[in-house]
Amino acid sequence: MKTKSLIAILIILIAFIGIYPVCYSLSKYGSRGEEVKQIQSKLKAWGYYNGGVDGIYGSNTFEAVKKFQRKNGLSVDGIAGQKTLAALGINSSSSSSSSGGSSSSNNTDLNLLSKLVNAEARGEPYKGMVAVAASVLNRVANPKFPNTIAGVIYQSGAYTCVSDGQINLEGTSQSRKAAQDAINGWDPTSGCIYYFNPNTATSSWIWSRPQVMTIGKHIFCK
Repeated sequence: MKTKSLIAILIILIAFIGIYPVCYSLSKYGSRGEEVKQIQSKLKAWGYYNGGVDGIYGSNTFEAVKKFQRKNGLSVDGIAGQKTLAALGINSSSSSSSSGGSSSSNNTDLNLLSKLVNAEARGEPYKGMVAVAASVLNRVANPKFPNTIAGVIYQSGAYTCVSDGQINLEGTSQSRKAAQDAINGWDPTSGCIYYFNPNTATSSWIWSRPQVMTIGKHIFCK
């Protein structure tokens, strides 16, 4: 009897899975549609892709996705699955169409900003951590930069932590709190969009920016 019951349960489970498949989006070679356009647009803005934004997942898009994955410590398979889409700041079509789409987007932004703060401002005073997060949001609001948190953070050459892979480290409770404070409106920098550590900066250009204030080891600039 027990064996028959187990078999019956397995049959029900298999049937259930068949009726309700795993509902997250996945774009790959040959895919078409709006999500592919989003992928192409972001990769193009960040310098990974130089083709047309046509919504067709062809060889150029495939190679650009691989380049993005390699740069950001993801599995390099050329498939824009859940983790790659999250790193791109794109909600899957199933998530965005649900009632929780906006909340999911907000949570993704907070997680990514928290990782950036942890990687760029670890060891800084709390105000300095909030300042780094605020400078990212100031870029989002500036028409010279991408208009999303993911777009700003993953813009080619923008942040050292993306180049060296530290962006893939999980944020801490403190970095998450600092990111949330910045999202809630606290900007200790008074609108700065750049910062640098004068002890380690190698770019002569960054020294030419108008300096506004120093918080911890970082100088914040306009």
